[in-house]
Amino acid sequence: MDEVRREVGLRELIGEILREERHRQERTLADVAEAAAVSLQYLSEVERGRKDVSSELLGAMHEALGLDLADVLERATRRLHVRSQGRGGLRMLAA
Repeated sequence: MDEVRREVGLRELIGEILREERHRQERTLADVAEAAAVSLQYLSEVERGRKDVSSELLGAMHEALGLDLADVLERATRRLHVRSQGRGGLRMLAA
């Protein structure tokens, strides 16, 4: 039986970075959701990589965490590259 490999997408990596930063700052979902003017449920789904996020909402979330958007995207890109090394190269999937 062939092993099924799950591709990690940019959406999931951005959520992972936002969640890590929120934890590093010892802030709650409710605190960051309020600061970003988004629902707690929506922020939770973004952090878990289950929801796509518009550029406007991503901007609000990174500002609520005091992050530079370029840094968030650079970190996500580096992780994509590192995780793709063992899979025969980078493969972009359409949403």
